[in-house]
Amino acid sequence: MIIKKFQANTETEAIMLAKEELGKDAIVMNIKTISPKGIYKLFRKPLVEITAAVDENVTFKTERQRMTSYAAPFRKQPSSDIIYDDEPSAAPSAIEAKLNNLQSLLEKQLREKEAISTEKEGIPQMQSAEMENTKQPQSNRNLAFIQLVYNQLISNEVDEKFANQILGEIEGTLKKEASMDNILASIYQKIILKLGQPKMIELGESKPKVVFFIGPTGVGKTTTIAKIASKFKMKDKAKVAFFTADTYRIAAVEQLRTYANILGIPLEVIYSAEDLVQAKENFADYDLIFVDTAGRSHRSKEQRDDIEQLINAIPEEEREVYLVLSATTKYRDLVKITEAYREIVNYSLIFTKLDETSAIGNLFNVRMLTEAPLSYATFGQNVPDDVDRVDAQNIAKQLLRGQ
Repeated sequence: MIIKKFQANTETEAIMLAKEELGKDAIVMNIKTISPKGIYKLFRKPLVEITAAVDENVTFKTERQRMTSYAAPFRKQPSSDIIYDDEPSAAPSAIEAKLNNLQSLLEKQLREKEAISTEKEGIPQMQSAEMENTKQPQSNRNLAFIQLVYNQLISNEVDEKFANQILGEIEGTLKKEASMDNILASIYQKIILKLGQPKMIELGESKPKVVFFIGPTGVGKTTTIAKIASKFKMKDKAKVAFFTADTYRIAAVEQLRTYANILGIPLEVIYSAEDLVQAKENFADYDLIFVDTAGRSHRSKEQRDDIEQLINAIPEEEREVYLVLSATTKYRDLVKITEAYREIVNYSLIFTKLDETSAIGNLFNVRMLTEAPLSYATFGQNVPDDVDRVDAQNIAKQLLRGQ
């Protein structure tokens, strides 16, 4: 048996929701009034919640056969068709294609998450005649659908503040008779716009460009450097050098040295800001110098000062700084880390270990929190394959489709 809760402005509308999803054989188990949480602009009044049940084998057999998975591995998603359209009320064909059947999948996933195994006896059967004659207003159906999307964002660990912000912003752009397809397309488009275009490392006319990689210990800075450098080396035939200032861990130097030997890239060990300036002059004819910094604690001001001094040794116009973060880190820790490094320098964001998490809300949360541009994402240990530019479309789809 499937037991599911439905919310609406009135009891009749809630029953209609149950009829549309569970079918005419559904039975009402409980009715109560609640004060909904979540989207403050949309849920102003108390709602009626009913609990309804139906035999799963009869009702959902055809529906389950019809549905197909919308999920796709991160690395398989194309990065060349990112849409940045500032008309959320429109539903471009590209978006419609990407969102095909997403509405049905959202409903299925929410139903499965809320399904419970408890069965109750002595429940009167739902009045079919009443349900057949009840017609739910379009605005209420849209409201229920928006709440469904809100729940999916939260389940993917999008911070409640940012989920409210997205849905609050589209409220004013939607017409009352907007279809669910248009609502979903607007939310999808809004997420893409907020993620923004990724900032990538590019070869420039002035040489060399010094690229710093900063971040806490254990996030995969050294491996990320090797992945990005190998692409420039093999694809662009660029002249790349490795500098490492991570002299606190012998293993870190040896790890980068191993990558340097495999890729045929020179490696310099840097102990101070003065060493960095001198080494840069020695590699004046190189295109890129990638600097691997020590994984320092964001709580230690002394350690942060060391990194700041190293970065400031290179003029701002000759450098780029990338903060490397793990997608598996708790959001509250990411808040502290990003704030601490923001005191040092402006940066772009690289996220690692996407293959080790099932929820990628942190990417969106940190982007919204810091307003720093996203750049690369890594999703495995293979060098150079498991790295790519952040794909805004792919992230939006994953945030909306749930687990």
